[in-house]
Amino acid sequence: MHHPVRLLPKCLFNHVGVRSRSSLRLVLGRRLATQAESNVFAPLDTFSNRHIGPDSNETSYMLSQLGYDSMDAFIEATVPGKIRISASAVSDGSIPPLSESELHSRATELANANKPFRSYIGMGYHNAVVPPVILRNTIENPAWYTPYTPYQPEIAQGRLESLVNFQTMVMSLTSMDIANASLLDEATAAAEGMVMAYTHSGQKKRTFFVDKGVSPQTLSVLRTRAKGFGIDLVIGDAAIVSEHISAGNVSGVLVQYPDVNGRIQDFRTLAETVHIGGALLICGTDLLALTMLKPPGEWGADIVYGNSARFGVPAGYGGPHAAFFAVSDALKRKMPGRLIGRSRDTMGRPAYRLALQTREQHIRREKATSNICTSQALLANMAAMYAVYHGPEGLHNIANKVHRFTQVLKSSVEGAGFKVVNAEFFDTLTVNVAAKDGLTAAAVHNVATAAGINLRRVDDAHVGITLDESVGPRDLVDIINVFNASATSSLVSLGDLTVPAGVSIPAALQRTSKFLPHPVFNQHHSETEMLRYIYHLQSKDLGLVHAMIPLGSCTMKLNSTSSMIPLTWPQFSAVHPFAPKDQVKGYLEMIKELENDLCKITGFHSCSLQPNSGAAGEYAGLTVIRAYHESRGQSHRDICLIPVSAHGTNPASAVMAGLKVVPVKSLPDGSLDLEDLKAKAEKHKDNLAAFMITYPSTFGVFEAGVQDACRIIHEYGGQVYLDGANLNAQVGVTNPATCGGDVCHLNLHKTFAIPHGGGGPGVGPICVAEHLAPFLPTHPIVATGGDKPIDAVAAAQFGSASILLISWSYIKMLGGQGLSNSSKVALLNANYMAHRLSGYYSLRYKNHNGRVAHELLIDLAEFDKAAGLKVTDFAKRLQDYGFHPPTCSWPISTCMLIEPTESETLEEIDRFCDAMIQIHQEAQDIITGKQPKDNNVLKNAPHPPQVIALPENEWSRPYSRMTAAYPKPWLLEKKFWPTVCRIDDAYGDLNLIIWPPLIICPQCDCPSVEETASDV
Repeated sequence: MHHPVRLLPKCLFNHVGVRSRSSLRLVLGRRLATQAESNVFAPLDTFSNRHIGPDSNETSYMLSQLGYDSMDAFIEATVPGKIRISASAVSDGSIPPLSESELHSRATELANANKPFRSYIGMGYHNAVVPPVILRNTIENPAWYTPYTPYQPEIAQGRLESLVNFQTMVMSLTSMDIANASLLDEATAAAEGMVMAYTHSGQKKRTFFVDKGVSPQTLSVLRTRAKGFGIDLVIGDAAIVSEHISAGNVSGVLVQYPDVNGRIQDFRTLAETVHIGGALLICGTDLLALTMLKPPGEWGADIVYGNSARFGVPAGYGGPHAAFFAVSDALKRKMPGRLIGRSRDTMGRPAYRLALQTREQHIRREKATSNICTSQALLANMAAMYAVYHGPEGLHNIANKVHRFTQVLKSSVEGAGFKVVNAEFFDTLTVNVAAKDGLTAAAVHNVATAAGINLRRVDDAHVGITLDESVGPRDLVDIINVFNASATSSLVSLGDLTVPAGVSIPAALQRTSKFLPHPVFNQHHSETEMLRYIYHLQSKDLGLVHAMIPLGSCTMKLNSTSSMIPLTWPQFSAVHPFAPKDQVKGYLEMIKELENDLCKITGFHSCSLQPNSGAAGEYAGLTVIRAYHESRGQSHRDICLIPVSAHGTNPASAVMAGLKVVPVKSLPDGSLDLEDLKAKAEKHKDNLAAFMITYPSTFGVFEAGVQDACRIIHEYGGQVYLDGANLNAQVGVTNPATCGGDVCHLNLHKTFAIPHGGGGPGVGPICVAEHLAPFLPTHPIVATGGDKPIDAVAAAQFGSASILLISWSYIKMLGGQGLSNSSKVALLNANYMAHRLSGYYSLRYKNHNGRVAHELLIDLAEFDKAAGLKVTDFAKRLQDYGFHPPTCSWPISTCMLIEPTESETLEEIDRFCDAMIQIHQEAQDIITGKQPKDNNVLKNAPHPPQVIALPENEWSRPYSRMTAAYPKPWLLEKKFWPTVCRIDDAYGDLNLIIWPPLIICPQCDCPSVEETASDV
């Protein structure tokens, strides 16, 4: 095995018995030479020592600083003995490790098991053409995929600007007033719209009407969501909706434009009818189509949603994809998801930030109607870059070509004797094949399959075809010849084809309004300019390429390059989610292996990979629990007990699943109050459905009474949902099943190394005990789940399937022992950090041995009392030291929650601790009066270049520029600069501006600041 020798701290030399770095290298070199001789056949490119930051000597040093002579002794003091599992449970015997090159070979083998068919199935999924400049420099670029959600806007201005571009793109194409920064997928976006309509009615109108032209996967997700809220879903022809509206109980109507069969309907009269009835009109649509179709905002839609993936995001067997979601101005405070707006910094300069965060549903806890706490930021940024690169003219040209090709296809198919059902269309045709001598759809599909083509399977008499940007002239000829061969007609060549005159869109529904006039969409059309724009934005954002991101409960570990490489291979990225199973054997094998490994790790029986975020996993798990109770004739069980310390998504998810939340107290030491739990479980024993618990707790401690808590719940007939947000502390040490859980969700974007992408994507699979396995979610197109499944919880059967490759790779390369070692080192790093910061900061919670779990909670309340210093002041000052701040003011408002992960070296951990200790000294200078309370390095932080460059006569601060910008020597060599001063949050909420930079020019009709600002 190869162990790279680092420049180690001097304190380590004495520990290993040497006096210099050269001597240390000699000692380690001799040891490694001996190891190499005895393992000559072992691979040298093992992953564990690449992923885990501290090497064996650094690990030994940290253990010694904590007073332990072995890792086993440390784990014994940290993790309660009664929940620890056997070392063989997660070991190289149960999960054999692969080297990086072995993983590459295995991934290649699986990729080649997928058949490279051309899919024209449609149904919301297209073969996107990803411009190489965007592919290489965003999704394959760690500077874009390793940052976290931009909660610290001063070091996130790049992706915030890009997300504003995304919002603007959506608003402009849909002609809606406001759009969010993306949702999880198209189907769940539709469900969010349905619930918005329900809450808009004051939760009084329980009927929700859905047009029959809506995609089946969307209908399935709507059914799941409607059940939790008690909404009556009615599916039918929108033309007869007035009968339901007149009854006065309809909260909303949902239509698709164009619909799943390609039909384009005029919904203007419907919009008037819906509004007269006091309901909302919700429209699912396609952004490329809207370059040619009259946008929904111009004919009366209240909410518009869809999938932005055809703007340069691969199909990826179903995802991840960024759904868009736009609403009228009157609904902006009820809109789910994140919203980026413009504010100003302390120098009065414009700056972006997350706006109106108090309207984010998960913050409202049990009063929420949505649990959305994330987005698909990386994919939204790709879609935005696609629009920036092509601009309005380029997008229209692409759309026009797709539409013209579809016209040629229609003409040719009808010429062969078939009947196209939808006379008006954009890119999709539904063909009645029985019109040609009683031909069956199966016969046409057989011919298509022989040609390597997938068409949509509608029914026995109809097939569907959806064209997209990837279709070239030869592809078009091949599709036409599938029908000609099926009809035993002569085959055609390109020279035989003619393009019909005009367009096949009703005149009243053709777009006449301009779109994307903003400068950003009209400046970067050469690759040179696009490349520079991408890197300009990238330079403003701090990611793991720069420094540790020690966010508690977020697990910002290494996202290895070797895990990311297969993601963009066309054998994985170009696969339609509804391709036949015999064409995706590689995908299915990878998915099965991942499910099996996750079950080994969690101790559970079965797994569903469908939920595409952690919060979606919570919702899915609770919905499974409800289905279990219903199967036993106990549908009345609707009480969910949740500790007050739980993340806000927990109560929000419970409400979405139709449960009533009852909070459970915590004790002064942070542990769960078992007496309160027992009293409430007993009180609600007849109706107790579930108990949600995060383990280790959000306070950063392994609680000794977790099994006792689970026994109490089971005693009173409830099920235990164990939130897996902190699973990185458990792997190979304990597991949710041993702790007493019945179901858990896992954050693959935390524990299993999927990048956070600047705020998404993520995956939140659920693992369940055997008695819950029958209720795992299914899917209307490709069946999954158990034999008594709940309906779908995501648009695709395996959710964000392509990025499952990353977690699969991570697990396979580490193997069981590497996984276990990763969790142990994560625990060690956190405890070493707690040890180093002791004496400077108050550690809020620890166990009876003085140990924390994988994260630590430090309390800064004393600094507020002594000098008026808030958590935010410490956070912003950390930015000056080149670090992303830890999680701030959660789970306690005066605290920071710090999680270093196993990927950080001792050197990086010490550097962070040195920064925190120096900041402590800066705070002491304020407390003792050496620095004023209202004008100091903490209150004025961060210090971007424009502050440091102020003229001498404008520098009014009682400290030097060097103190502001370079408080530690290492910063002279490696400095990440915030690009703006501290941002004024209150101003940004009071003056909501959601458009991109406003450069007023003669050729542009950009609105003014006054026109784009709205009173909130």
